Amino acid sequence: MQIYFAPLEGITGYVFRNAYNKYYGGVDKYFTPFITPHTKKLMNSREKRDILPENNSGLVVVPQVLTNKAEELIDVCKRLEEFGYHEVNLNLGCPSKTVTSKRKGSGFLENPSELEELFDRFFKVSDTKLSIKTRIGISELEEAERLFRVFERFPFEEVIIHARLQQEFYQGTPHYDVFEDYCKRTKHSLCYNGDLKNWDDIDTLEKQFEKCDKFMLGRGLLFHPAALLSREDKRIDKVQEMEKFKGFHDELVEGYDAYMCGDRNTLFKMKELWGYWGVQFPGQDKILKKIKKADTLAEYRPLVNSIISSVIE
Repeated sequence: MQIYFAPLEGITGYVFRNAYNKYYGGVDKYFTPFITPHTKKLMNSREKRDILPENNSGLVVVPQVLTNKAEELIDVCKRLEEFGYHEVNLNLGCPSKTVTSKRKGSGFLENPSELEELFDRFFKVSDTKLSIKTRIGISELEEAERLFRVFERFPFEEVIIHARLQQEFYQGTPHYDVFEDYCKRTKHSLCYNGDLKNWDDIDTLEKQFEKCDKFMLGRGLLFHPAALLSREDKRIDKVQEMEKFKGFHDELVEGYDAYMCGDRNTLFKMKELWGYWGVQFPGQDKILKKIKKADTLAEYRPLVNSIISSVIE
């Protein structure tokens, strides 16, 4: 079985990936937040910094690209090869309206014929291994069959499926039956994505899905970073869990502070993460509010120490 960490825009960059791998591990492959090819240059400075080999040492990382143009995908793959990347993932799953309104991400699924044309052009000229991360359609389950027929035409490295429609965003129960049908019929190596929180979820679906031994977690690992340590052979007590969380947290602060200008930018990143982490600290709403209002790292750090102590004392 292989475990993947889903890309989350603005969160799972190289600082996060390295800190997570150091304190928790258990991830076989990380995917970068999407690179959006730009008019004048293929990558901006932030995107380039995120994929630099020296910033990802010891990790298996696959850059993800957001585009609906074959030429852009081909060109960015060539650029990424210069940095040693021979596999790229195309984002066909993002449901954000700012993305789909440009007919990118899951918005590109609306026209399967154009999607097919992009893949035709790409595979004719590029040797880069291409995987896709996709949804099963826009608004109707019937769309899944048409997309399946398109995907089956091409030699993808793997197909990662978030088993929801675009318009469902992250709400409701994933369509497990659609993914199961894909498993039974596809020639591709499949990875399941959607509402995975822990090993119990993974083990249940591994038994249900034929030919699927790859599972991608995203938000589940943000809410509970130690989720992959929940198996009996790795189980840790609450004190050990909080010690790991503290080390993970401090590594992130140091990493962001090293290249960001001033406390404000570092705190912006950390407060976004606390929007997920807060569930680990029930009954601590007052401290959580203070954390989110902190203006300096000098004010912020004692609050974090206090909320962690509240769990293990």
